[in-house]
Amino acid sequence: MAEIGPRWSTIPAMAAATAERHGERLAVADGATRLSYAELFSASRSFGAALVEAGVQPGERVAIWAFNSAEWIIALLGVEQVGAVLVPINTRFKGPEAAAVLARSRARALVTVTDFLGVDYVAMLRSAGVELPDLQTIVVADGPVPDGAESWAGFMSRATPAGWAEVDRRRASLSTDDPSDVLFTSGTTGVSKGVVMTHGRTLCVATDWVEMTGLGAGDRYLMVNPYFHMFGLKGGILACVASGAAMLPEPVFDVGRVLARVEEEKVTVLPGPPTIYQSILDHPDLDRYDLSSLRVAVTGAADIPVELIRRIHDELPFSRIISGYGLTEGGTATGTSPEDDFEAIATTVGHRRPGFEIRIVDDKGQDVPAGESGEVLLRGGSIMLQYLDDPVETAKALSPEGWLRTGDLGAFDAGGRLRIVGRVKDMFIVGGFNAYPAEIENALLGHPDIRQAAVIGIPDERLGEVGMAFVVLRPGARTSGADIAAWSREQMANYKAPRVVEIVDHLPLNATGKVQKDVLRAGLSPRPTVSPA
Repeated sequence: MAEIGPRWSTIPAMAAATAERHGERLAVADGATRLSYAELFSASRSFGAALVEAGVQPGERVAIWAFNSAEWIIALLGVEQVGAVLVPINTRFKGPEAAAVLARSRARALVTVTDFLGVDYVAMLRSAGVELPDLQTIVVADGPVPDGAESWAGFMSRATPAGWAEVDRRRASLSTDDPSDVLFTSGTTGVSKGVVMTHGRTLCVATDWVEMTGLGAGDRYLMVNPYFHMFGLKGGILACVASGAAMLPEPVFDVGRVLARVEEEKVTVLPGPPTIYQSILDHPDLDRYDLSSLRVAVTGAADIPVELIRRIHDELPFSRIISGYGLTEGGTATGTSPEDDFEAIATTVGHRRPGFEIRIVDDKGQDVPAGESGEVLLRGGSIMLQYLDDPVETAKALSPEGWLRTGDLGAFDAGGRLRIVGRVKDMFIVGGFNAYPAEIENALLGHPDIRQAAVIGIPDERLGEVGMAFVVLRPGARTSGADIAAWSREQMANYKAPRVVEIVDHLPLNATGKVQKDVLRAGLSPRPTVSPA
């Protein structure tokens, strides 16, 4: 079991303790940037001082819309030190989607980039045409700096002795119940919901991830999971800060680059969705790389073939392979153990983690017998505080007794492990990203030629599932399915955009007027898998 030290009350308290305990250890390796934990803490304190000079107050929100990098980590820890609240934004979002998150969170500052995979996020945001009166500061961490924004170096130079003193004062005054982050997650209503977490709740996720994986100060963690996601943020950055492990951010997943970094940096921990391991195993030059340092693999977010787990064990040097179940609203609720066999790791998500209670209930809220499926309910120390500014949805998700209704269908096997068998909310998972039909349908209805839309997930060889849309056109419209698919890619993150669009005369409805998606699915069988776009 990894030693993680005392239980801290806040994220900045944890960061300060790690800087004192592991100050000389490598904290971040990102290209030419290599920071010790002492240097990381100092840089984040300066970022916090710059936020103070920019007028950011405790409790106000600061957004990060950028790829994994040292600057992301520095900004995160700086935001937390001044008592502000982090709002990560999905790097796959288009301008209108990012603007909606910024508007709803009333973010005062944004850290972003202007040159990521050929995309200028500031230009994309401004082209959305959304008024953002609360957004006072834009900091460009990488790329050219447009008018009205500041460079990273320029912003950091704002730090003053008075600002540092204020950072120290705010850090000392923070409590475990103060909000730490708001991660936006899509809902079945088609409207994204901001999951509000406190310092105490977020630390529960990070420190338990350390316990579950055995992460320690000697580990080197290659970070492919994006930081805007709970996995990359709390099971990544904050788990490393909790344990003193070294962080190696990767902006995008490139299998050749990952293999090279594993060899060069002696990577020990490499989490990710099953597609990452499949890509590594299938790489034609796999044998040319020394991967002997690899120790821990952590996966989830999709059904995993037993044969894939067997190959990871037999063909890669991992001594510990873990699968688990978690969600933005609740953290990591279950995980497999070293004693579990290939089939258990692939087909279940393990036993409940310490501090969690799990129930499986029917549609009347009654517990079902072991082996039978029902909705998964969770209760524990890392369950969300609430949805941001949304008491109605909060009441739907959280019972008065503190049980979180996950919307996932699950069952316990004979050994007490949880098995996820379906999704009450019709969610499907595209390459590790949750895609919600209602949100995509609402976006499709923004097309001038579409009158009705229904979206389902269909199989895909590489990504697991992708979206398929059935659309009813407005009278006189002449657009094609291919045109709608292309339009979708311009309006939505690529994992949301339907890969297949079928134009139909009408959608099958039940007596209450709801689309019968089971009828749509039944009409597709048999159907070949989709080639990724």
